[in-house]
Amino acid sequence: MAIQEIIALLSGVALFLFGMTLMGDGLKAVAGNKMELILYRLSGTPLRGLLLGTVVTAAIQSSCATSVMAVGFVNAGMMPRRRSVSVIIGAILGTSVTGWVICLGYLEGAGTLKSLLSTATLTGAVAVAGIILRMFTKSRPKRRVGDILLGFAVLMTGMAAMSGAVSSLGESPAFSSIMSSLSNPLLGILVGLVFTALLQSASAAVGIVQALSFTGVMAAGQALPLLLGVAVGAAAPVLLSAIGAGTEGKRAALVYPITAALGTVTVGGVFYAINAFVGFSFLDKTVNPFTVAALNSFLRLAMVILLMPLSGVIDRLTVLLVREKRAAASEPELRLEERFLAYPALALEQCRMAIDAMAKLSRKSVNRALKLLRGYSEEGFSEIKEMEETVDTYEDRLGSYLMRLTGKELTRRQNEDAAKYLCALTDLERISDHALNLAESAKEIDEKRVRFSDAADKELTVLFSAVTEIIHLASGAFEDDDAELAKRVEPLEERIDELCDTMKRRHVERLQAGECTISQGFVFNDILTDLERVADHCSNIALEVLEVRSDTMAAHDYLHDLKEQQADAMREAYDEYAARYAI
Repeated sequence: MAIQEIIALLSGVALFLFGMTLMGDGLKAVAGNKMELILYRLSGTPLRGLLLGTVVTAAIQSSCATSVMAVGFVNAGMMPRRRSVSVIIGAILGTSVTGWVICLGYLEGAGTLKSLLSTATLTGAVAVAGIILRMFTKSRPKRRVGDILLGFAVLMTGMAAMSGAVSSLGESPAFSSIMSSLSNPLLGILVGLVFTALLQSASAAVGIVQALSFTGVMAAGQALPLLLGVAVGAAAPVLLSAIGAGTEGKRAALVYPITAALGTVTVGGVFYAINAFVGFSFLDKTVNPFTVAALNSFLRLAMVILLMPLSGVIDRLTVLLVREKRAAASEPELRLEERFLAYPALALEQCRMAIDAMAKLSRKSVNRALKLLRGYSEEGFSEIKEMEETVDTYEDRLGSYLMRLTGKELTRRQNEDAAKYLCALTDLERISDHALNLAESAKEIDEKRVRFSDAADKELTVLFSAVTEIIHLASGAFEDDDAELAKRVEPLEERIDELCDTMKRRHVERLQAGECTISQGFVFNDILTDLERVADHCSNIALEVLEVRSDTMAAHDYLHDLKEQQADAMREAYDEYAARYAI
């Protein structure tokens, strides 16, 4: 090949990769940025995982992207490792669809239809339609469709450039000699593997094989080992995704290369073993782009059929290859996948799961603190302090992650969810702070041997029960996005405020009557203040749930409107709490 042809080939590869990326991004956007979330939520059984892995890969035109998402799910603790095996096997099958898309560039008609069905005409028509939608429409969905069409046009242009660059090779004796050497299965597989690993794209590698087949000198026996090597070489980007992943993420990343290698060895071994006895005549026949696409699909389908029953074996093999590393005891189990920043729906989903865990931890710390006020222990105090530090870590890391996410292109609902989570972080962190304050009050009571009067003790018992319920309501409403549960928080918060005011007034009366001492008064007031603040933050969390549901973010105005609209229901709930928590 002359230097000009080499440059043309590389330019064609570059255009092909860019077009495929543009088309895949457009397809994801048209799907509402939910395909990744669908893959996560609906891949519950091996068969569903296989089908979804296939469909999502066909839609986004990248087995690597689907596999990397599966690795991210496992690494973030969002998906069991074994479930990822079927998803990745499905991705290996789904990537064969791109070969058929590429075939559109090789359609040729006959007679008067020839010019209408030519690659140049098809590419030009698609490009014009794409640029019209991209430049002259304001609708975002239509602009995304324009991106898909432009991506397809660029992909076709890249394929035309590749085909043109290698067209002269059909007359080259040296190229024919190279093609003949690829009839050796081991050499062909090695060439396909290395070439695909360098390109970081199985689709591009298959596209080049299709372009080479267009020269008319490639036989099926030469294309077959190349395609087997392509299947293995496609694992290289997935292996790179394991960098920085935890033990489970590394194990999931090994699924692709293990599956591809086992599939290649099994399918290739069985095929060539039979060929040694039978001698398939079609191996000597010349292939074209359509034949290459069919061979690629057949090989990958055969791999899936053979390997799906072995998914459990593949999973156990990854465990043997990657040993468990015990994490430091002080390190909270919070894994925020950097990979998911490119997929906002997934990033928000893992943030929701992490904040739910944070809410449970804050609720637990308050409950532990209330028990500590009844019976102090150093172990209990240390546990609450450790939980408070963990919640602080959650707030820092989640806050930074969410701020980075808000810099991405988000939908209106995604922006609202991100804002809701950022607000909830602050309230949950403050709740854990007040739990630690309560624990410190318990420590002071124990050290100074403070004893409250019977009246004060009974009042605290009632207040403790009310606070226990409100934090249960608020955290439950947030975790389940339950608007009805959230509506019950505000009436209870009002009752807790009244309880605290009444208890403070009564305590002053007991001080004046000599029933309580000043030292008791300080710690008593500290406890009331912290519990009142806990209820306030619970009210904020419930309000965040209701605001997102109502598509408004004006907190004070919304609360005012809510109280007016739900006046009867809120009064009824308040009366219920007033009767239940009476002193």
